Amino acid sequence: MQLPMQLPMQLRDAVEDDVPGILGIYNEVIANSTAVYAEKAVTLDERLAWFKLRQQQDYPVLVASDDTGIIGFISFGDFRAWPCYLYAVEHSVHVRADRRGRGVGRALIEALIPRASALGKHILIAGIDADNVRSLKLHRGLGFEQVAHFREVGRKFNRWLDLVFMQRFLDAPGAARPR
Repeated sequence: MQLPMQLPMQLRDAVEDDVPGILGIYNEVIANSTAVYAEKAVTLDERLAWFKLRQQQDYPVLVASDDTGIIGFISFGDFRAWPCYLYAVEHSVHVRADRRGRGVGRALIEALIPRASALGKHILIAGIDADNVRSLKLHRGLGFEQVAHFREVGRKFNRWLDLVFMQRFLDAPGAARPR
């Protein structure tokens, strides 16, 4: 079986007009997978508030698009709210169902890494459902290492879910930081 021809993909900073496309991908992931530990679809207003918060924090929201529209997005947020976690961020990357497994997620993560570094971040964290073999493999291939495996911390689709944490250093381990 031959895959359809790949359309040219562009990566760029998201704008507010991209939020409906981001929302469509996110809600499909919620409805059909364990990549997001939520069961209720997000509203456009909620996703707009998320987007505006990222802008206020100067945190990037990147989108991948082609002639069919938004095909993926990525961003990061604070890992924990306390001040001493300032240098650690947790990212979230999601790809439209018809574009998964075609390098969109990899391209988005590769584009996000230098943006996190430029903001002075030290660690990029990924929280991944333990059964999401494709995402675990992708992250390993991009230099992430598994640092935790939490058993049965989530429940969705009437079953318990395990969560794996992976991290990638953005600079040298133990690198000095300003006080």
